[in-house]
Amino acid sequence: MKAIQINRTGGPEVLEVVEIGVPKPGEEDVVVKVETAGVNYVDVYHRDGRYAVKPPFILGQEGAGTVIAVGTGVTELKVGDRVAWTGIMGSYAEYVKLPASRAVPVPEKIGWHEAAAAMLQGMTAHYLSHDTYPLKKGDTALVHAAAGGVGLLLVQMAHQLGARVIGTVSTEEKAELARSAGADEIILYTQTDFEAEVHRLAPDGRVQVVYDSVGLSTFSKGLNLLSPRGMMVLFGSSSGNIPPFELGTLSQKGSLFVTRPSLAHYIATRGELLSRSRDVFDMILSGKLRLRIGHTYKLTDAAQAHKDLEGRKTTGKILLLP
Repeated sequence: MKAIQINRTGGPEVLEVVEIGVPKPGEEDVVVKVETAGVNYVDVYHRDGRYAVKPPFILGQEGAGTVIAVGTGVTELKVGDRVAWTGIMGSYAEYVKLPASRAVPVPEKIGWHEAAAAMLQGMTAHYLSHDTYPLKKGDTALVHAAAGGVGLLLVQMAHQLGARVIGTVSTEEKAELARSAGADEIILYTQTDFEAEVHRLAPDGRVQVVYDSVGLSTFSKGLNLLSPRGMMVLFGSSSGNIPPFELGTLSQKGSLFVTRPSLAHYIATRGELLSRSRDVFDMILSGKLRLRIGHTYKLTDAAQAHKDLEGRKTTGKILLLP
């Protein structure tokens, strides 16, 4: 099979197309023919070494496809089942082996593109808005990168929960996407200072929560925008990691909360994984959640997909098609 392998960390050029054997299932595993693999910013962190994984390894943590083999101890799944997954390394490939306990059944009415797109980004938007900071009517939320893969889904969920949403984007095209997802106010951070604009747009000049996937270039200003006992939810660092800071700052700015959540801890059990994925699939089937598949690439063009992602040339979900 073809796969995208990394033998050393670095830029997109380290993504190598290799031919390797199709994996065999262990006792509690399934082997899946990958129909669609998702591209996420966490893949960039694995590729460039920010999140350490010992090479060589096959990149990618998300996808959807058809079960072609099951281990002797697997009873919940069978050959031919449609499944999706996230958090399993090795998804940039034509076939992947994963623990059966991490495979999510995909409803027949959900397409392969939708299934893959719903996994990491859909469930991330779900836990951020429903659990990390449970949004409610009357809240105002600042969502950075509101036209990105998670951003568009998070804006929709926040809107449905009754929150007022202020989104930051880089271009007018992305502004229109965020508005169509339900954002009440849009800030073009390339043209104006988002801190000053939020002070102008938000009730009392403050927000209850900041959802920040950008990190270094936005974190400090975001703290200045939180109302007393507000929460900074830092779930990514596309502009770089934030430097250490004095925790006493949180007290001085209003007894603030800061959290750095990860999806893995919000789908740690089989029950929570199935429940959260089912909620996201139900939102899609009911029309409450619209997925935007922004870009698709051949598996062998994974390096270009990474270049476009890091160059902020993409909106919505990026997929690789084996």
